[in-house]
Amino acid sequence: MNALTQEIASIIAQEGPISVERYMQLCLAHPQHGYYMTRDPLGAAGDFITSPEISQMFGELLGLWAAETWALCGAPQPARLVELGPGRGTLMADALRAARVVKPFYESLQATLVETSPALIEAQRAMLADMQRPLDWKNNVEDLPHAPTIVLANEFFDALPVRQYVKTSQGWRERQVGLSGDGAFVFGGAPQVEPYLNAEAPDGAIIEVGAIGQRIMYTLATRIVQYGGALLVIDYGHEATSTGETLQAMRAHRYADPLSEAGECDLTTHVDFAGLARAAKSVGAQVHGPVSQGFFLRQLGIERRADALARQASADQAKDIATALHRLTDETQPTDMGRLFRVMAVTRKGAPQLPGFATGASA
Repeated sequence: MNALTQEIASIIAQEGPISVERYMQLCLAHPQHGYYMTRDPLGAAGDFITSPEISQMFGELLGLWAAETWALCGAPQPARLVELGPGRGTLMADALRAARVVKPFYESLQATLVETSPALIEAQRAMLADMQRPLDWKNNVEDLPHAPTIVLANEFFDALPVRQYVKTSQGWRERQVGLSGDGAFVFGGAPQVEPYLNAEAPDGAIIEVGAIGQRIMYTLATRIVQYGGALLVIDYGHEATSTGETLQAMRAHRYADPLSEAGECDLTTHVDFAGLARAAKSVGAQVHGPVSQGFFLRQLGIERRADALARQASADQAKDIATALHRLTDETQPTDMGRLFRVMAVTRKGAPQLPGFATGASA
């Protein structure tokens, strides 16, 4: 039993069962033992891999998307680019490199990374050490400047804790984490019924509510409505709010038990894009999409970029480029990244059509 498991078990023993949301928060962000506080989880040696780590094309296209969107938003000065949960800094590095071709954007650019992990901030500083633009770090979105900003959020919302509710014959009860007779973590239900949750579903159904993610969306959308700019969200998830448990744990690229090895596994859930859209629209923002990642990247020209890179590559490198292109954009199976990952943007009302959303719904 590691130190974090002991601490959580002690909390439950003293206070009673805790919510799934609080359990996830402790596992991921505990100041001393939290998953993101103590390690670099990315890449082959980590627990999972993200799109920027698969290919430089992903970050390059997002950098150009940011530059074009900035121009569509009126080219506010200075150009502010923010990334939420930037991992090792790979996406930002690729984005800044690509943005150099758009001189008005790049020459006025100030970049901010919103990160809470000391281990990842160190990796980001190393990755971005040679960038010739002003860089700074913030701990949360509330600390961002009150100014027009282009915000990138790739695989950010999926890592935020969620609440889970289970349908019973009496109504919906919040799912909790408690202790079994032998001291192991187990799921259970709160004794009281949630009075304001009345969705129709069979007994045993689970619904996830990303309250923390929706609050962050509310904050960002409010800033965008007030000051301008845009937010781009790329994540795996579903377009319509629905029942079903999606909580999963990953360790060394394999699925693990989310109730074992607290702080040693990455815990995520699928993003409820409809919930995020409702939060944005509640403050008067405009929502673009969501569309599939495959569609979005093809709209931005990833196939042309892959061809250009392949022409200057060795045979082995060209094969790797083709593999990365397929992995990022294929939509054949429901679990393919190009299909499972969705892309949504948020702007002020009346904003023009954004790059990558040519046939996507805008409301």
